[in-house]
Amino acid sequence: MYFLKSEASFDAAHFLKDYEGKCRNIHGHRWRVVVEIKGEALSEETQTRGMLIDFSDLKKAVKDACDFFDHSLIYEKDSLKETTIKALEDENFRLNEVPFRPTAENFSEFFFTSLREKGFNVHRVDVYETPNNCASFAMD
Repeated sequence: MYFLKSEASFDAAHFLKDYEGKCRNIHGHRWRVVVEIKGEALSEETQTRGMLIDFSDLKKAVKDACDFFDHSLIYEKDSLKETTIKALEDENFRLNEVPFRPTAENFSEFFFTSLREKGFNVHRVDVYETPNNCASFAMD
């Protein structure tokens, strides 16, 4: 089995609704996303001969996924009042609503699923919320 990894990062704020602790407040992280893909055979096509896939394709997909969230406030659907959202939008803040609680665990599954849907044979995704704290999602 062959494995490739690529990583990217993004800076974004979030908060955890209904959490009793510091993370209930808006705070930011440098989120680091490490994506590992796998495959049993290397390509025999001229351009990619001897490769699982072209690293540049994986690198671009991971970077694009991270860039979508960069320098934004990520919040769970229905976790902010409509008046709060409107006020933030009126101030031209960049907001990203997600259908899940924005934890590292949920982000690891989100990136895993998103990249699989783009055709990558994703094996594992690690999401670092801090340099020392990581959540992972893997299949197979």
